Amino acid sequence: MGGRDAVTGKRPANLTISAKLLDRARDLNINLSRTLEERLAQLVREAEAREWLVANRKAIDAYNARVERDGVWSDKLRGF
Repeated sequence: MGGRDAVTGKRPANLTISAKLLDRARDLNINLSRTLEERLAQLVREAEAREWLVANRKAIDAYNARVERDGVWSDKLRGF
C-alpha cells in the first residue's frame, strides 16, 4: 500500500530541509510532522479557494451585476 498506515491514512514522505533550520526546530521541540501537515493543509485550502474563485468567477460576476441592477429581495424589509 505504498507505506500507507491503514488506521491514520498517513504515509511517509522524504523531504530536504536546511540542516540549521531542522536542528533549531528540534531544539525547540517542534513536531515536524504535525507542523508540516497543518501548514500544508492551510496552503491546500487557500489554493482550492483560489481555484474555486477562478472556476466560478463568471457566475459571481453575473450575480453581482444582477444585485447591482435589481437589488436583493430583502431591500424593502431591512431598516438599515
